[in-house]
Amino acid sequence: MKYMIQVFTTNATDELERLPEIAKESIFAEYVALSQAGEVLDGNQLQPACTATTVRVQGAGVVTTAGPFTEPGEPLGGYYLIDARDLDAAIGFAARIPAARMGGAVEVRGVVDRL
Repeated sequence: MKYMIQVFTTNATDELERLPEIAKESIFAEYVALSQAGEVLDGNQLQPACTATTVRVQGAGVVTTAGPFTEPGEPLGGYYLIDARDLDAAIGFAARIPAARMGGAVEVRGVVDRL
């Protein structure tokens, strides 16, 4: 089954910036290793939330707003699309993501399989 693993950076970005350069490189290496894991189908880091454009459809028109104007909360920093045997395996993968231990949160959500 496929799962979307969403990485919410919250305080992790600030914590990362406070680390010495060698520690930052180690964290980045963890992300690279996770990206190369066999269960990963896709994954990317996203640009900062302030660069977002929010799109809404109102009636027949499309309205865009500069910035992250979705529900308030934690900023989404990136994602992995993985193929895991079950939810427990997906949670295990998510727990390896550095942001999960650095003040961020990681959401695991099953992907709807469309035929």
